[in-house]
Amino acid sequence: MKSMKKTILALGLMTVGLVSAQNASMNNMLKVGINGGLAVPAENAGGTVGLDVSYQNLVVPGVGLGIATGYSHFFGKENNSLKNNDFGVVPVAALIRIYPKQTGFYLGTDIGYGFIVGDDKVAANNTKERPDGGLYIKPEIGYHNQDWNFSVQYQKTFTGDKGQIGDQKYNAGAIGVGVGYNIPLGK
Repeated sequence: MKSMKKTILALGLMTVGLVSAQNASMNNMLKVGINGGLAVPAENAGGTVGLDVSYQNLVVPGVGLGIATGYSHFFGKENNSLKNNDFGVVPVAALIRIYPKQTGFYLGTDIGYGFIVGDDKVAANNTKERPDGGLYIKPEIGYHNQDWNFSVQYQKTFTGDKGQIGDQKYNAGAIGVGVGYNIPLGK
């Protein structure tokens, strides 16, 4: 748990450093948003809600690169006799966005590492340890204008076979929708 706190602190300091070091152009954005969806497959979790925070720089017109983090809360669900615990995913990821036009549809993904946080056990009535995290991806397609982004997204933290109990595989993936607000860093 101490290493996760250190990682989140380091990400925050890195974000502040990147944001404060940028010039006054409109190519730099801080993006803040919310998302929600359904766990897929829904073996150990039913749904998810989350917060997204990212920094993006348009390196060339139509291509944005940056860093992304946030928190997604997965609601545990009962599956047969297992009372699965809630858990969260905190990503530390690179952000890539493709904007064919100044407003309209866009494509993008976040890719990095997803830290899984919460109860140390997969289920309240089982001793199986939950995974600590894994490769994180979040591809999305959406609509954007200067201020807002609306998206359909899939997020997944790959855990291999860690956290599996019998036939129930441990899942930290969801399909959902998101909305984000762009805060320009500049004039």
